[in-house]
Amino acid sequence: MEQREETRSSFLFKNLVRGLLWFAVIITIFILLEDYLQENFKNSIEAIQDKPLVLYGAFFASEVIFGLIPPEFFMMVWILHKISLPGYAISLTILTILSYIAGIMGYYIGKRFSNTGFFRGLHERYLEQYDKQLRRYGGYLVFVGAVTPLPFSAMCMLAGSIHFNFKEFLLICVTRVVRFAVYGWMVWSFPNWFS
Repeated sequence: MEQREETRSSFLFKNLVRGLLWFAVIITIFILLEDYLQENFKNSIEAIQDKPLVLYGAFFASEVIFGLIPPEFFMMVWILHKISLPGYAISLTILTILSYIAGIMGYYIGKRFSNTGFFRGLHERYLEQYDKQLRRYGGYLVFVGAVTPLPFSAMCMLAGSIHFNFKEFLLICVTRVVRFAVYGWMVWSFPNWFS
């Protein structure tokens, strides 16, 4: 039992380190290019800001389809627009809610379509690498997917496909709020520290 806990801890630590390294690369590039983006893409940034539903829709679609675009990119769009802190907090809250809903949708996609040829193909191509981990770690893998760069939607689909307890799943997914709060704060704060 202690060995299993150690393995879980190292699994979480390894993915947190990967996530922080990935975030460090993204935020460094963002800080280095912020002035350039402001000067050369001001009109594009304003056009995106004028259509927040399109932005939220793109984020939601990305979250349902394996998180193709990291949430931090969406957070940075508001920073480039020089949004106020209350406006940024509201936008971040909306992103967090949409991500949570996308996770629930992923769960139901996995539960409802796990026996279809389409899902089996999806499983073989994208999900199989996580299947053994889910069977070994259970809800712990969903937790790791919620707080690290592991594809959250994929973890949710797998949880649904094995009919993981839904109430427990919902409770674990609340930790997604922690990731968005921490990363959102870092996206807001770090560029100011270096400007």
